[in-house]
Amino acid sequence: MSVPARAEVVVVGGGITGTSIAFHLAEAGVEVCLLERSELASGSTSRAAGGIRAQFSDPLNILLGLRSLEAFARFGERPGAEIDLDQVGYLFLLDRPEDVPVFERSVALQNELGLPSRVMTVEDAGQLSPLAGLEGVLAATFCPLDGTANPEAVVQGYAGGARRHGATVVTGCAVTGVELDADEIRALRTEQGPIETGTLVCAAGVWSPELARMAGFDLPVEPVFREVGFTGPAELPECFPLTVDFSTGLYFHREGPGLLFGMADPDQPPGFDAPAPEPGWLEKVVEVAERRLPRLLDMGVAGGWRGYYDMSPDHNALVGEAPGIARFLYATGFSGHGFLQGPAIGEIVRDLVLEREPFVDVSPLTVERFERSAPRPEHNVI
Repeated sequence: MSVPARAEVVVVGGGITGTSIAFHLAEAGVEVCLLERSELASGSTSRAAGGIRAQFSDPLNILLGLRSLEAFARFGERPGAEIDLDQVGYLFLLDRPEDVPVFERSVALQNELGLPSRVMTVEDAGQLSPLAGLEGVLAATFCPLDGTANPEAVVQGYAGGARRHGATVVTGCAVTGVELDADEIRALRTEQGPIETGTLVCAAGVWSPELARMAGFDLPVEPVFREVGFTGPAELPECFPLTVDFSTGLYFHREGPGLLFGMADPDQPPGFDAPAPEPGWLEKVVEVAERRLPRLLDMGVAGGWRGYYDMSPDHNALVGEAPGIARFLYATGFSGHGFLQGPAIGEIVRDLVLEREPFVDVSPLTVERFERSAPRPEHNVI
C-alpha cells in the first residue's frame, strides 16, 4: 500500500507501541497513517520474551500494567485476535535480605491499587515453579494476573483492528525528513513521497532518536543488545509461572514444548556500535542456572535470538510531547516493558492527541524527568 497524500496523524513505528497507538486513534475516528520502514513487529517487539506484568514498585507503572493486563484479557473481543494469552503469573525469587522488605512494600502498594499480588514462602514458591532451584532463596512474590502473550500476534491484531477502523498501514517505507514551520509539524518526507500532517507520533523504539533529530531535538533512548535462548521439547510441568531470579535477572517460561530463557549481561554497553555479547553469555547463564534452573543443563539449548532493545536513562518508558515542537509526540518503552505496557500507552497517546485527560498522570514519563529521577530496581528485569 502507498502512503496517503495527507493524514491527521502519522505514527512512525510498526511494533507494539506504534500499532497500539494507531488502533486506539483509528477507533476514536482519527484519520491515521502508520509507517514502518521494514515489516510489522520486525524490531524490538519481535525480540521480546512475551512477558506481561503489573508487579512494579511505583503507582504509575502498576496502573499502566493493570490497564494493559485488562486489555490483553479482552484482546479477543477488542481489537479481536488470538494472542496466546497465558496468565500463569510472574514469580520473583528473592535471595538478598535487602530486597525482601522492598518487595513487601511493593506488594502492599500493588494490593492498594487492585493487583492481587502476594508475598509467599520459599516452599510455596517451589510448589508453583517446580523447575526453579531454590538454594539461598529467602522469599518470593507472585501475581496470578501476570503471564505471557505472543508479541507478533498482538502487533498483527492491533494493525488489523486499525485497518478495520480506516487506518492506512504502510510497511517498507522509511521516513527521510520532517518539515516544520515555526516549530509546528507540517509534513513528513518518506521514501514514497510526502505526507501532509499536523501531528507526528514517534514510536520507533531504538530508532526513535533518529526521527527526533530530523525535527531538531534529542530523545534520550539508547539501544542495548540482549540475548534470548530456548530449549528443544522437554518434559515440563503442565503449568508454572514466568519465573525470575531477581538478583541475576535470569528468567524462564514455557515456550511451546520447551523453555524460553534469558538474562541481561550487566557489562553489556549500550549503543549500536557496541560489540555483541561474547559467547561467554551462555556460560554466565549456565552458571546461574546451576542454582536457579538446574534442569536447563539436561535439556540443552536448541537455539536463540539476539536483538536491540530501547533503554532510557532511568530505565523507564518515555511518553510525552517533544519540547518546543507542537504536535510531535513520542512513545517508547524500556526493554521488554514496551510490550507489556503497549495497550496502555496506546490509550494514553490517543488521549494526548485528542487533548483529553489520560487515565493517569504521565508527566513522570516525559524527558524532563531525568534531572530528578533514578532507576527502580525491578525495571532491570523482564
